[in-house]
Amino acid sequence: MARLQLGRSAVYDLLRTGQLASITLDRARRIPTHALDDFVLTRLDQEAAG
Repeated sequence: MARLQLGRSAVYDLLRTGQLASITLDRARRIPTHALDDFVLTRLDQEAAG
């Protein structure tokens, strides 16, 4: 949430729609650093193309 500067519900929406990848450890959901980097790069590419 802090790195994306988004609220909790916005991050959960990204996870639910598959735009942001995560892993589950026990009952905790974690977002690997590379998944966050991939998400940001994909968004930048989309904005540059559009």
